[in-house]
Amino acid sequence: MANICSHQQALNSPYAGKVSEGQCQKLYWACLEILERTGVSLHDQEAVDLCKKAGALVTDGNRVRIPSGLVEKAFSTVPKSITLYDRAGNRAMQVGGHRCYFGTGSDCLHLLDHRSGKRRRAVLKDIVEGMIVCDALENIDFVMCMFLPSDVPQEKLDRYEMEAMLNNTTKPVVYVTTEFFGCRDAVKMAEIVTGGADTLRHNPFAVCYINVTTGLRHNKEALQKLLYLSGKGLPFTYIPSAQGGVTAPITIAGAMAANYAGVLAGLVLSQLKREGAPFIIPGWGGNMLDMKTMVQPYADPQKRGQAIDFGHYLGLPMFSLAGCSESKLVDQQAAAEAALTLYSDVLFGGNLIHDVGYLESGLSGSLPQLVICNEILSWLEAFMKGIEINEETLALDVIDEIGPDGQYLDHPHTARHFRDRWYPKLFERSNYDGWENKGGSSLGERAVGNVDKILAEHKPEPLPDDIAKAVRAVFE
Repeated sequence: MANICSHQQALNSPYAGKVSEGQCQKLYWACLEILERTGVSLHDQEAVDLCKKAGALVTDGNRVRIPSGLVEKAFSTVPKSITLYDRAGNRAMQVGGHRCYFGTGSDCLHLLDHRSGKRRRAVLKDIVEGMIVCDALENIDFVMCMFLPSDVPQEKLDRYEMEAMLNNTTKPVVYVTTEFFGCRDAVKMAEIVTGGADTLRHNPFAVCYINVTTGLRHNKEALQKLLYLSGKGLPFTYIPSAQGGVTAPITIAGAMAANYAGVLAGLVLSQLKREGAPFIIPGWGGNMLDMKTMVQPYADPQKRGQAIDFGHYLGLPMFSLAGCSESKLVDQQAAAEAALTLYSDVLFGGNLIHDVGYLESGLSGSLPQLVICNEILSWLEAFMKGIEINEETLALDVIDEIGPDGQYLDHPHTARHFRDRWYPKLFERSNYDGWENKGGSSLGERAVGNVDKILAEHKPEPLPDDIAKAVRAVFE
């Protein structure tokens, strides 16, 4: 597991900030004004009725104007952190604060096949292999399905995705479903694995990723999932998908205000349904549509940082986004954008950081790219730790003992501490002859070899046969 946390004051680890507390307050007030003045459209009657009963103004059937007092009340009951468990019931992640955890993305249409080098439609086997690789990589903390399988019945593809994740890794799961009934079935599967509804609520290892049409327009499926999961006390992310310049203002502040007004509307609904329901907000903000290509860029530098600052200001756990690229290949652009986005998110202290290994702005994924990101995360873990300065690490007696003309290579102090330093597993730093003697391979070639080795040797702990059959029976 990656062990990265920014702003550790005990070790004086690095951290970054982009917007001030005063700017966050201004943004928060803007969200409250949007909710009171403009309102949101809620396309679910139970959601409308809950808000109306609590004191919201409802017009035109589903136009809901939410008073700021309801938002403030929601903040008094929502948890400020969420503990997620692994499949076996062990504590795995304390989501909140400046603690960073990393996982893949979901639903790529295509795979950049590491065996052929060709881009093709993804199939169910690609999810299975992706989960095996994730299970083996020490810096991938949670999984998402990575791909949309094209070779299963499309009306049930989300159930096949969930089954593949449950069967091939013990790590916590973030799942996506296409409609409400898929969400309900995914929860049934998770309850079977943990032993029941109460056990899953107390030891949650699965989080639903809910996408919402925009900040001001909340579609029926998203609201149904929100109310169902809140009622059961299970964690989920609530992520409006407004695009600056199309469904929100093109300015970063305007896009964030419109989007987070929707996030706060979801927060109010979750707490009206069940006080204390866990709720996860987005850790990126200011999305835009690239006006030159009409593509939504994932590695865009201008949507990074400010949303994490705002999440810390609100004091809620975040679902963040990094390790991704717009590149179509596992190339220099892919490595640079993955490193830069991961670097920025760990400096700001995002929490559940997903989309590691994404290419082509979320349309394709690559297992070698995922392996390269795992190495980048190892580098970042070493970078973010800060240093200890004490008698042993300063080694003044050793320096005096060896003096100006000696060497440290065979000294016990070196033997005690050389393993404290970071050593790469995939990055190459032999001299030229050493690199050439090992085959003279590129980073991409070594990543392909690493994927093949994991798939040949790593065997994830399977579900017991009876549990696996019960999981399959949910959707057969």
